[in-house]
Amino acid sequence: MEKQDIVMTRVYDAPVERVWKAWSVGRHVMEWWGPDCFTSPSAVMDFREGGSSVVCMRAPKEFGGMDIYSVWTYTKIEPMRTIDFVQNLSDKDGEVMEPVKLGMPPEFPMDMRTVVTLKDLGNGKTGMTVTEYDWPICKMREMSELGLKQCLDKMGRSFEQC
Repeated sequence: MEKQDIVMTRVYDAPVERVWKAWSVGRHVMEWWGPDCFTSPSAVMDFREGGSSVVCMRAPKEFGGMDIYSVWTYTKIEPMRTIDFVQNLSDKDGEVMEPVKLGMPPEFPMDMRTVVTLKDLGNGKTGMTVTEYDWPICKMREMSELGLKQCLDKMGRSFEQC
């Protein structure tokens, strides 16, 4: 199956330290994780190289209200610059689960390498690029791209509340 990366870039009106915390501090992750109408009731963070964080997004009642867990396993962290991690669906304890066993289509990938890069643009602004590598080209990729867009838009709105 042909594959393609998902790449999203944003410029936030927030200092790089605040954007960094949006990825590294549980209460800040909970402000934006999940697409529109979804919430994030928990984010248990072990934010260090070799560590793993377990983040939860909760679907709205009209989509079944279920909790969907992901585990982020960090391979490289350069403070205030880069977060390189592998995403997988998981159970609430962070045990990796096969996506099909959670009702996802068979083309839903495992071990999704994700890289977040931050750049201090000065004047309290931060440039951010998120890359999810090697998505199979399919409907699930389109849905994931839309979900990531909505998450990053929510992240931007969270900075406005500070």
